[in-house]
Formats: sequence, C-alpha cells, structure tokens
Amino acid sequence: MMRTKPSAKDMLMRYTPAAIALSLLVAVSSSAILSAPTESLDPRAERLLGEGRAAVSAGNLQGAIDAYEAALVVEPGSVPVLLALADATRRTGMQGKALHYYRTALTTDPRNLDAIAGEGVALAEKGATEKANRILARLQSLCGKECSEAQKVASAIAKGPAQQRVVTAEAVTPKPMVSEN
Repeated sequence: MMRTKPSAKDMLMRYTPAAIALSLLVAVSSSAILSAPTESLDPRAERLLGEGRAAVSAGNLQGAIDAYEAALVVEPGSVPVLLALADATRRTGMQGKALHYYRTALTTDPRNLDAIAGEGVALAEKGATEKANRILARLQSLCGKECSEAQKVASAIAKGPAQQRVVTAEAVTPKPMVSEN
C-alpha cells in the first residue's frame, strides 16, 4: 500500500484548530499581563483625599490642595490623587501646574479619560485651543462624541480662555513709611 502526500486542504484542516488555540492563548495571556491591577489607596491617603474633597465642597481650594499634596506624599504617583490635585489647581487658575499633574497621571495611565479631559480643559482655559482641539479629537476617538469627558472639553473650548488675573507693578508698589527709631 502506497501512501500519498497529504493535500494542502488536509494540512489546513489538521493544524488550524491547534493554531487557533495557540493564538487565543497568546492573546489572553498578553492582555492579562498588560492589564493594570486595581489601585487601592493607603488608608491615610484615602482619608486625606476625603479631606480634600470636603475642602473643595466647602470652597476651600487651597485647603484641598494641601490635603491632596499630603496624600501624594503618602501615595506617590497615585492617579486618583494626581487627578484631584490637578483639578483643584486648575480651579485656582494655575493651569500650567494642573497640566503637569494631568500629564504625570497620563504617564501612569495613558488611556485615563479623566486625565485626558482635564488636560484638554486646562489647555482651553490657558488659551491653547489648537492643542485642546487635538485632545478633543483624541477623546472622541476613544469614547465617542457623546461621552461626558469629550463634552466637557468641547464646552471649555467653546467658553474660551479663562480670565487671567493680571497685577500691575503700581498696584503692588509699597508705600514709603517713615518710622521713628
């Protein structure tokens, strides 16, 4: 009895299930390896984060910034703390400093929609509308035009730059005082 060489169809049918199973295993393994673990905060940082949120609710932005900075000392590089700190500093009019915090959060979690949106809002408030529009396009490609983050950036762009507080030199010139020795 003479054996014939298997055809291409036979080879395809013989090895396809094994190839599919192997590629599925590789895909699942790589996505499990690359996925970030859920971040749990240190209880001290969690308490400071709560104090900061309470300060924001009370209108005490500087107190909130202080609490968030203390939480950042306890949990360096924590994305939730960085986002809260960035939002508070942006609200005080320090968009440049807020951009630093948003970008630091994005180095840890590059697809964080809140960090991307915060960066876009800060850029729009700073007057960098071209960059804010690029951020908006990125957000719309990630989550769609109707997501709350994209709408937040779009409304900040439509509102325009935030009113800058400008102080003249004459306003802060000290008045000479004569005192007796």
